[in-house]
Amino acid sequence: MSQAYFPVGPGLGLEENFLSLDDILMSQEKLPGRAESALPRLALALGQGPGSAESVPEGSKLEIPLWLAKGLHDSKRRIISVELPKIYKEAWRTVFNADANVVDLHKMGPYYYGFGSQLLNFDNPENPEIAQSILQTFINRFRRIMDSSQNAYNEDTSALVARLDELERALFQVGQKGLNDFQCWEKGQASQITASSLVQNYGKRKFTEMDG
Repeated sequence: MSQAYFPVGPGLGLEENFLSLDDILMSQEKLPGRAESALPRLALALGQGPGSAESVPEGSKLEIPLWLAKGLHDSKRRIISVELPKIYKEAWRTVFNADANVVDLHKMGPYYYGFGSQLLNFDNPENPEIAQSILQTFINRFRRIMDSSQNAYNEDTSALVARLDELERALFQVGQKGLNDFQCWEKGQASQITASSLVQNYGKRKFTEMDG
């Protein structure tokens, strides 16, 4: 029986992949912000009023979905301004720098890496520090995630993944699948070891780039 939906991976960097369910959900995450000018007929979309005909007054504090914030953001016209969510501010970047493994990323934001990358679309003087912090956090947490996935065979892994963001959970599942496939092969329950889908997709992408 064929699958009704083949999972599509999230986009990378500043652009979402709108065929990806993860990116669709991530784009609904909200940013704190402020209306720099009146926003006609957007009160309902921004949770500011009972009807779509209502306008959002200039100076109103907002909670703006990421997809709408990107659409309204214009550095020249100053329609809205956005603020950094607290987990990306300097205080939290210091915590991540000290020991990224102690943070419950899923509680703080289930799309920490993807959402943080999207913040770079907005003009913010802290963008270089945010980008570096996101990258370093991933590097610091990656080894523990993969070690955990390789040392939990036929065990309940719910506690291990509870503190991970969605990208980290996907990596954990890849590690688990690799471990399970190897165990099956070692017991003679599989005829051969096949390359992981991540490696196969990377190879296809490199071949396409060379062919172009």
